[in-house]
Parts: sequence; C-alpha cells; structure tokens
Amino acid sequence: MGQPKLFSIIDKAIYDYKMIEPGDKILVGASGGKDSTALIDYFVNRAKRKDANFTFTAIHIETDFEACTMNPYLRKKFEEWNVETLNYFVDVENRVKEGFKMSCYWCSNQRRNELVHFAVKNGYNKLALGHHLDDILETLLMNMLGKGELSTMPPRLNYTKYPLSIIRPLCYADVNSIKEHAKNAGYINTTCTCMYQDNSGRKDARSRLEALTKGDRRAKERMLESLRNINKEYLP
Repeated sequence: MGQPKLFSIIDKAIYDYKMIEPGDKILVGASGGKDSTALIDYFVNRAKRKDANFTFTAIHIETDFEACTMNPYLRKKFEEWNVETLNYFVDVENRVKEGFKMSCYWCSNQRRNELVHFAVKNGYNKLALGHHLDDILETLLMNMLGKGELSTMPPRLNYTKYPLSIIRPLCYADVNSIKEHAKNAGYINTTCTCMYQDNSGRKDARSRLEALTKGDRRAKERMLESLRNINKEYLP
C-alpha cells in the first residue's frame, strides 16, 4: 500500500525547495490544528525511511488563553507516535504595549517569534510551520490589496541574522487535501477560539481566493507558480 496522497504532495515540496537536508535538526510547530498535526504525521513517517538523516522535535506554544490549549487527544496521539513534544509558555497579553490593543495578529506574531528564538537557542537549524497553499495565497492577496506589495510567506526562508531556515512543507497542499487526510486519519481538530480572535482580513482574502479559483487546487498551484515565473518586461 502506498503512502497517503498528502505525503506525496509534501515530498515534492521538500524536494523542490530542499527543505530537509542531511544532518538537519528540525523544530516543528504544533498548534493543535489539523495542519500542524498532518505535518507531524508526515515527519513521523518520513523518519522511518532508510535514507532519513535528520531529527525533529514538536513544540506547542501555550499562552494565557485556555482556548489555545492543545487537546489531550492530540497529546496522546503524539505519545503513540513517539514524538518528543515540548511545551513553552508565552504570556502574550502582558506583552501588549501601552496604547496598543490585544489582537489575534499580535498573539500569532509573539508565538512565532518565540519559536524562532527557541530554535536558535537550542541548536535547531530548521523551523517547520504548518502554513499551507491557501494560507500562502491568502497572504499574497492581503499584501497586494492591503499594502500594495507583492509578497507572501515563502516555502523556505533563510534568515540572514540567524543560522535558521523557516520551512513550510505544506506549501503545495491546499486546505481540502489536508482536511481529507485529517478525516481519513481521524484527527481531532483544535482551533483557537479566544475572545480576541479577529480574522476578518484573512476571511475576506479566503473568499476572494475562492472566487478566483473556485476551489480548484490546480488553479491555486498556478497562482503560486506565477510567483516564480515573473516576466519583468511586462510589469511597471
């Protein structure tokens, strides 16, 4: 029996962007959602291959919001997979500076910054995040329409000031592919439902992406490919 379809999609992304290299020590963000859980599932299975020459550790960022706590079911699932899972607490709300308000954007940035700092401090050279194809394209639309800027979350980002690379192995996987995999695997999906959650910009971009692609994964793939196939002669 072959591997799940999602794993083949991830394999291609990892090959195209050289996301996993011999001797890598990878830290994988585990939010508790279906995306990061599917990613950890992939790493567990890839580590069993004969040519595997890397190590990985999962980490869950706990915050002062109970709504963002990982479901006990997933903790048990990680134990069954023999995945080393670290927990790191971030007091997000008390970091908000005077004159600013707490928001979902602030919280996500604080958690990501802590992941980066933890990875560097503890000798990891890669940080794997669960952003998928839809996330990348939604960010592209948000930046184009909101900032007038052509940018998004790259599949692989090599920091210049840190000996660390951010990798997004789900960059070729659309949300429906992940949902299907999660359903087949029986994952329980945990979503942050705290009182500060406000994803109106993200939700608007999601609806725009749906209107552009009609949910077709190939259309989304072509949008991503266009970012690597820029014809400057026909741009301002």
